[in-house]
Amino acid sequence: MKNLYRSILTFISVLALVFSFGTANAKVEGDTIVLGAAVSLTGKYSTNGEHTKNGYNLAVDRINSMGGVKVGGKSYKFKIIYYDDESNSKRAAQLAERLIKQDGVKYMLGPYSSGLTKAIAPVTEENKIPMVEANGASRSLFTKGYKYLFAVLSPANQYLEVAIDLAVEKNGGKPVRIAQAFEQDAFSQDVRLGVLDAAKRTGSKIIIDDKLPKELNDMAATLAKVKAVKPDVLVVSGHSKGALTAIRQISEMKVDVPMLAMTHCDASKLAKQHGAKSEFALCASQWHKTLTYKDKFFGDGIKYDKDFTKAYGYAPPYQAAESSAALLVFKDAFERANSFDTKKVRDALAKTKMQTFYGNIKFGSGGQNTAKPMVLFQVMCKSGKCENVVVAPTKWAAAELIHPIPPWSKR
Repeated sequence: MKNLYRSILTFISVLALVFSFGTANAKVEGDTIVLGAAVSLTGKYSTNGEHTKNGYNLAVDRINSMGGVKVGGKSYKFKIIYYDDESNSKRAAQLAERLIKQDGVKYMLGPYSSGLTKAIAPVTEENKIPMVEANGASRSLFTKGYKYLFAVLSPANQYLEVAIDLAVEKNGGKPVRIAQAFEQDAFSQDVRLGVLDAAKRTGSKIIIDDKLPKELNDMAATLAKVKAVKPDVLVVSGHSKGALTAIRQISEMKVDVPMLAMTHCDASKLAKQHGAKSEFALCASQWHKTLTYKDKFFGDGIKYDKDFTKAYGYAPPYQAAESSAALLVFKDAFERANSFDTKKVRDALAKTKMQTFYGNIKFGSGGQNTAKPMVLFQVMCKSGKCENVVVAPTKWAAAELIHPIPPWSKR
């Protein structure tokens, strides 16, 4: 009886040891590195959540098919556990806890949007889980002192800074007069701070500083001021709906302004919605397929565009491209760390310096990417067909900026 009792105790102890070992190493199972991701597959962010997931999956397939991740002389494959955060911050935080505490995930990919990334970041930080995120640009993410958060995209304050620099350049290096209208969400307010910084740096003056209405369906009051005071540049940040409203009312009111720069023009598909009325608008973007950045996995942006379109049946928006880049960063960090220890992987991430098809990536002390500028493309139309053409930064430009915008009387 005593021997039986000892045998049972031994069995239980061994089982407990196996279970605890399995949990501690649960997300490096055999030859597979398992990452966790809470992504918006339903709710208001579902479209961009799907772009995010597709970008992750394309990179996983490509890395796995090209030899995987080499650590300790052995090759490993990536796998991702997904949960739907329902475009809800509270749900996103709960799912991050679940991935870490129940599923044993040791490495995280970010969700879509700054708001959801803000909800998850405290969870990953508390548990010392490295997270590479691709779709949270809010400036405040990088001022919290997080040590385990790394973002491949440019922060929100940089979105329209390049437009102010471009306006000053086109004004012979002299300061310009700026009109601006912003949504009251955290992202757009971060964009506004970037414009204020650029104005101060260039000696330019803000002559209109308006808030967009919550519904983002009317900016006539701002545009009436623009007609009256004639600024050198008008900047607008109101996500997709705000961009659509701006183009519609600018054309209706025949507002002439030498330069118009906005966020989320690509997502709102201005050219398809408004045709030639959207011509000459400048749109801030994280990425464009014509950029000449390269890597050995996807080649350049044109090749990535082709591969993504073949896999998913539509051209990749920048949300997909930056999501794919996040996997390339993780692969690089694992191999330089030559370890699955989360602290060593975190330290390797902090020292990242690489080029991907998406752009150059190097992380600042707050985890933001300091090596990749934002892109400005201009809507250009010919024979009834409009397309997005990169015009800034000049080094990566595919065409010269058309400036000033021709007045409506000559369009």
